[in-house]
This record gives sequence, structure tokens and C-alpha cells, in this order.
Amino acid sequence: MAQATVDPAGPPPKAPAPQARPASGVGGLVGLGILVALLVAGGLTALTGARPIASLGLPDPGTLTSVGLPVVRAAAESFMVLTIGATLFAAFLVPPQRSGYLDVTGYRALRTASWPAAGWVVASVLLVPLSVADALGRPVGDVLDPGLLVSLVPKLAAATSWALTALVAVLVLMGCRTVLTWGWSTVLFGFALIGPLPVALTGHSSAGGAHDVATDSLVLHVLAASLWVGGLVAVLALAARRGPDHRAALATAVPRFSRLALVCWLALAVTGVVNALVRIPLSDMVGSTYGALILGKVVALLLLGALGAAHRRSSVDAASRGEPRALLRLGGVEVLLMLATIGLAVALGRSAPPDTGEVPSRTAVVIGYDLDGPPTLARLAFDWRFDMIFGTAAVLMAVVYAIGIRRLRRRGDAWATGRTIAWMAGCVGLLIATSSGIGKYAPAMFSVHMGEHMILAMLVPILLVLGAPVTLALRTLPPAGRAGPPGPREWILAAVHSPVARFLSHPLVSLPLFVGSYYALYFSGLFATALTEHWAHVLMNLHFLLVGSLFFWPIIGVDPAPRRLPPAARLGIVFASVPFHAFFGVALMSSKSVIGGGFYRTLALPWLSDPLRDQQLGGGLAWASGEVPLLLVVITLLVQWSRQDERSARRDDRRADADGDADLGAYNAMLRRLATAEAPFVAESDENDCSPGHTNLSSSTSAGAGSAPATPGASGVVAAQDVSEGSLDGVAGAVSGRPLVASHEQDDNAQ
Repeated sequence: MAQATVDPAGPPPKAPAPQARPASGVGGLVGLGILVALLVAGGLTALTGARPIASLGLPDPGTLTSVGLPVVRAAAESFMVLTIGATLFAAFLVPPQRSGYLDVTGYRALRTASWPAAGWVVASVLLVPLSVADALGRPVGDVLDPGLLVSLVPKLAAATSWALTALVAVLVLMGCRTVLTWGWSTVLFGFALIGPLPVALTGHSSAGGAHDVATDSLVLHVLAASLWVGGLVAVLALAARRGPDHRAALATAVPRFSRLALVCWLALAVTGVVNALVRIPLSDMVGSTYGALILGKVVALLLLGALGAAHRRSSVDAASRGEPRALLRLGGVEVLLMLATIGLAVALGRSAPPDTGEVPSRTAVVIGYDLDGPPTLARLAFDWRFDMIFGTAAVLMAVVYAIGIRRLRRRGDAWATGRTIAWMAGCVGLLIATSSGIGKYAPAMFSVHMGEHMILAMLVPILLVLGAPVTLALRTLPPAGRAGPPGPREWILAAVHSPVARFLSHPLVSLPLFVGSYYALYFSGLFATALTEHWAHVLMNLHFLLVGSLFFWPIIGVDPAPRRLPPAARLGIVFASVPFHAFFGVALMSSKSVIGGGFYRTLALPWLSDPLRDQQLGGGLAWASGEVPLLLVVITLLVQWSRQDERSARRDDRRADADGDADLGAYNAMLRRLATAEAPFVAESDENDCSPGHTNLSSSTSAGAGSAPATPGASGVVAAQDVSEGSLDGVAGAVSGRPLVASHEQDDNAQ
């Protein structure tokens, strides 16, 4: 993301205000809410006796571990959402200074966020030994030996995830204490969003049947909750303050957060329902502890939705006008309920769903679902399993694009049909690659995975960049204006022209990333390691999509790019990538060892008796299918090159019509003068100019041994050298009124 710099011509940036803690009312409210979350998490865990790994026959680690772990986890998640909300507030809810530095409000939010970030670090560190003790069924005091922790933590997913979370929290804490500019605040916010992912990807939803849907829905659920809860606390902290910039900051932050809160509530509702239905049947919702906790979360979500609706009716407009009393009253109740729901969610995570008596198959345990048979064309086309992340992204991208076109047409502006077709085809390709039978069979078979890889890395990015989404957004979104706070349009421009985008779009970077990642992933052991983890499949798909987009954006993209390459250079980059693709496919086809063979043997699919042959088929797909998109790129480049020449010709024609074809007239006049050996045209005011490149009769004859005085109009232009250093022929030419040119140049002019 671009880091804004200070305009040297403008006034110096205002010094940030001294550090200030939140208003005592909001600080006390947040402290009370965290205490409620701890009591709910610890109390419900103690009452229900929930311990997920008790079914494995491990001994009870004691009350300190059994109850202390959910209590500390509730504290960690509470501090986490407060930190994420403060970074969101500084990056996108309040505007920075025009110099690019954070305003007083944003600066204060980041410095205040360092306190919950420190709590997040401490709680995450404490959860590492608690997780080890819980997994081993031993008191926490028995596992506090550093050497024992170093040897056990990498072997336990829960302990490893909390160690990674602690590392992220430490980096966010350092950023909260050092960041001063808006560009780096956006980077800090993005990094803070990584914090919830290690635990969400390795929690209880990541094991057993349907763990792919459960994990994806949980990730979206946790991110939406973090933005909603943390953002509300940050807005309330702003509303409780008083200052000269208080009214203007509220007028920007409250409407923006209100729109975000509605999206977060909808995401929480949908992902919560999906996750619950995956874990427990509707018939077991009543009469089980797990079902009772889910119903409690549903009631809390409905109450929060009602409070949000009340906010939109009564407090949002008033707070935008600088009257935050209603916002503080309703927001206080909402924060308490939100933090209590966090404690309820922690207790739910410690509970095991009721046993339905169904034993999942080996395939369902490994990849999350069963496969009905070999991947026939009918199954690849019609046996769908919707991807919660990429499928949802494909649908939302198509809907948002259609809304943008509708706004343009309402305004009377046109939009190219070809761009719309390309974008919609790219969204359909993304949906098919991840949610159809291709996406369903990809984790289990190398050949199908390679087909998905080619679609995501080669075909979908080409179609998406031809859709010109950035251009559509810039034409649709309203500009902020000189006095208005920066909005989405300005954020997009900052991202497109940021140093990061300029670096990643450089051909010397994008080309190695595009073709080199194939070799690094498949021939280094990374792919074999990633096969067993669902989050690794998600990361691979995201990598293919982003790297392909970065490569094709400056080559055939219609949108503005940090680097505009000439057509010949674009064509050269495309041709440079072709041998690497071909060699990659040939290397897979000629390999004698199976990549990830242990994983495929563990699956033991009855129709996959020869994984090596399946791998060779995948190499053939990579070699053959990789050439088709590149051919499409070459054709597109040639068409764009031709259209660029046509546009240039039309511009020249319009300019000629406007000035009466002055350039052509001047060129013809020059040819006539050369043919008739007339003196070049010199303006009357310049006839006696003694500047370099001009001479007059007096100066010419003075250099030529005392020639006679000049006659009017006998002046010329010295072509190759000064007259004083020229030949007598040149002097004679000047006296006779002809241009001073070399003899061979005179012959050429006559011809």
C-alpha cells in the first residue's frame, strides 16, 4: 500500500497530539465487557464440563487448565478484536492529514490500540503452555519446562497456532507504537487481520467430516465479528471524546461504520448458520449442550441485529451531526452483549457436538467429504460443492460489477460490452474452478488439481484484467473533492500507484513469480506437505489467482497500471514465459516419482490405482492447456496494438481538422523551399538576429576578407559550422543570399 509522503511545497504536517487513553466511560465499559466475557467462558465451561479431547481417553489436566484455558482464550479474543477495530478505525474510518500523516484522531486510535495489543500478546503466550497441558492431560505446571515446550509445541496444532498468533500480536504492537502515516496504517490493519487465522484454521472445525465448509465459514465468521465488535468500540471511544475535530471525525466515521456493521451482521448470520448445520443436525439442536450454546448465540445475534436497526433509526444521523448521546447509550449495551457473545463462542469451541453414530470414511476425514466415483465429465460438470471463500467471492464480484454498470447507465455513460463479458466469464471461471466437480476432485487427484491450477492461474486472471474493474470503479465512485475526506476511489488510486504495486508489477518480478512459483511449489516438497491441510489448498488457490493477475495486469490489462509497457515489450514478456510453461509440463510428464505419493496412497481411491500415470496426465494438461491462454494473450495484444494505432491516427485527424492541417502545410512548404533552393523562412523579427545559427550580411562579409556591404534580405543559416571557420564557397553562398550548406547537401536538395 502506498505510503503517502509530505508535499515539500505544502505546509509542514501537524505534530500528532500527545497520547491519550480512551474516555473513562468507554474504558470502564470495555473493561466490564471483558470481565463478562471471562465469566461467561469460564462459567459455562465449568458448568458443562466441556473438554473436546476427553473422548480420547486422556486424563483430566485439572481445574486450572480446564477452566483457565477458556478464560485466557476469551481474554485473548477480546483484546484481539479491540486491536483490529482500532487499526480499522485509523486506516479507513477517519481521514488522514493532506500530507499523508495520520490525523490526531487516527494517531490516538493507534497509540491506544497498543494497550489491547499488549494484552493480546500476553494472553496468546499464556495459551501456549495451557494448550500443551490440555492436549497431554497434565497440569500446566508439569509442562512449563522450556525444553519440553520447544519440543512439544511444533507437534501440537493448537499450541503452534497460539504461538503464531503471539508473533503476529507482537508485530502489531510494534506497529501501533511506531506507525505515523496513513499508508502504513493500512498495512498494519491488514497484518492485524492475519491474527485470528491460525487458530480459526486449526480449531475444532478443521477436523472430521465437512471440515472444508466448517473451516471456511469459521474464518469468515471470525473476521466479520472482529471488524464489527472492534470497530464499534473504536467509534464509541471517538464519540465519548471532545475536541475541535470531534464533529468532523464523527461525521465521517459513523456513516462508514454503519454500512460496514450491516455487512458484518449479514456475514455473521450466514456463516454461523452454515457452521452450525455442518456440526450438528437440526434434530439434535434441542436437548444437547452443544445445541443449547448454539441457540444462545442465535438469540444474541438477533438481539444485536435489533440494536443495529435501532442505531440506524435513531443514533447514526444524530451522531453524524455531532450529537452522540443516543449512540453511546445503545452502543454501550451492544458492546456488553458482543463481548458476552465472545465468551459464549469460546465455551462453544470447548464443547464437542453430539455423537450422531455416523463414522466418516477415510476420504471424508482427509479431504472433508466423500467422492461418488471416478471423475467423469458429468461429475466434473454437475457434482458441485460450493466453496465458501472463492465461490462467495465470485458471486460478489459479479454482483458488484453489475451494480457499477447500472450506475453508469443511469448516468447516461456507456460501458464496453466486451469488458462486461470478460469480467462475467472470469467470475464464472472462478466459480467453476473452485465449486464444481473440478474443485471437488482437485484435493484428491493430481490431474484435476492441475486443471484447477491452470484455470485459476492462466484463464481467470486474463478474463478479469480484460474486464477493467479499476476503471469501472474510478468512473462509478464519487471523488472526495479537495475538502472532503478520502474515500474508496482515493483508496483504489493509492493502491494502484503504491510502491508495492509498482514493485510487484515490474516484469523482472512478476515473470519470475508467475513461472517460478510452479517449480518452487511442485519440485521443492511444498506441495506434498500442503496436501494434508485444507488451509494450504485455500492459500494455493489464492496464490495462483493473485500471481496470474499481477502478471497479466500490465500486459493486457485495460486498467491504469504503475508501469505502462510498450506493445513490443509486452509481447516479448509473454513469449519469454512460454518455454518455462512447456518445460514444466514436460518435467511432470517425464518424472518417475509421484509428488505427494504418500497422501494419495493414504486416500486409497479405488479408481486411482496408478498415481504416477495420473501425475503424467496432469503434466500433459499443464503443457497443453497452458498454451491456449497464452495464445489468447498474444491475440489480445495484437488487437490492442492495432486499436492503439487506429486511436493515434484518429487523434491526428482531429488535430488536422482543428488547425487546418498546419503540420502537412509546413512540411510541403519545406519541400518546396528545398526544391527551389530558396532561403529558409525566418521571421522578420529574426532577420537581423545574431544568435547562434543565424548570420546576416555584415557578419558574413566581415568574415570574408572585407566584402562589400550587404543588400537587404541576403541572410542565410549556417548549416555545418560557423562562417568564420567555413570555406570560401560557404562565404560566397552567404553573400549571394543562398543558404550556407555543404556542396553535397546542395546537390541533395536539388534532387
